[in-house]
Amino acid sequence: MTEKKNNIAILLGGTSTERAVSKQSGKAMYEAIENLGYNVKLIDPAYGLNQPEKTEDYFSDCDCSVINNNNYIKAINSDFFNNIDLVVIALHGKWGEDGTIQSLLELRGIKYTGSSVLGSALSMDKVRSKIMFNHFNVPTPEWIEVTKENTLEEIHSTIESKFGYPCIIKPNDQGSTIGLTKCNSKNELNTALAKALQFSKKVIIEKFIAGREIAVGIVDNKILPILEIIPEHELYDYECKYKDGMAKFIVPAEISNNLKTELEKQTRIAFDSLGCKGYGRVDFRIDKYNKPYCLEVNTLPGMTSHSLVPKMAKAMGMEFDELINKIIDSVL
Repeated sequence: MTEKKNNIAILLGGTSTERAVSKQSGKAMYEAIENLGYNVKLIDPAYGLNQPEKTEDYFSDCDCSVINNNNYIKAINSDFFNNIDLVVIALHGKWGEDGTIQSLLELRGIKYTGSSVLGSALSMDKVRSKIMFNHFNVPTPEWIEVTKENTLEEIHSTIESKFGYPCIIKPNDQGSTIGLTKCNSKNELNTALAKALQFSKKVIIEKFIAGREIAVGIVDNKILPILEIIPEHELYDYECKYKDGMAKFIVPAEISNNLKTELEKQTRIAFDSLGCKGYGRVDFRIDKYNKPYCLEVNTLPGMTSHSLVPKMAKAMGMEFDELINKIIDSVL
């Protein structure tokens, strides 16, 4: 047990489509931070000033009628954050990973875990991330950006001329593969676009890279053991991510030293190119020629029993509480 008595607030829940996952991360982090001896409190910004009275109520289903984005401002501007030394952000998705909550905390002068406003915003915007990857020579699948203003015929024509089918269609600013579809032909295009447009005004369509699914974690500027994901489905989708037994994990990944070195190099460049800091996870696909393609950077990766960064940390002998303590210490 540490003798530190810093006052820490954990932000969890929120209004994004990843609210349920955020609660799982928040619960795991709450238990770890309590074990570490910090003074810790929970705050769900989606509730505003009407926070639950009981700790367990933060982790259960809520009355969604009281949840809205305006409550974020009320919560951050309240007395809840008086005398708080650090905010641990366990939010995922929009309003949590995109720089919004970070900017509100900056205005109050409160320290927080994870990347800054710019790093968070760039990482959440998949198109802007890819532009930066290209600039810094980080290989990434070819892509196009579309909106509901583009016609089906012009989108199909661009896909055919750029990279062809199959392709991946997903919202530009969502996580956890929400709204994502592998589109195999023009016949599936309309349905895939409609699904993605439910979650974002912009849709990114990228070349499908057949091959291995790889994740690389970084904590306090140190690369963690590389992890390979072997999902039950063709893609590492939402069900495979959050349902027991739907994916296998190999860590350290069984890869050559050359590929390991290249992945570590590209992870650092991708992470730094977006202005990220603290901790995060960089996702790759490896094609049949062992060439890595960077998909995205996650600035607030999940911290649940299913999550990848804790698995990587454990592979190097770092238990979950120690991982959380390292994330906290890197800020404090």
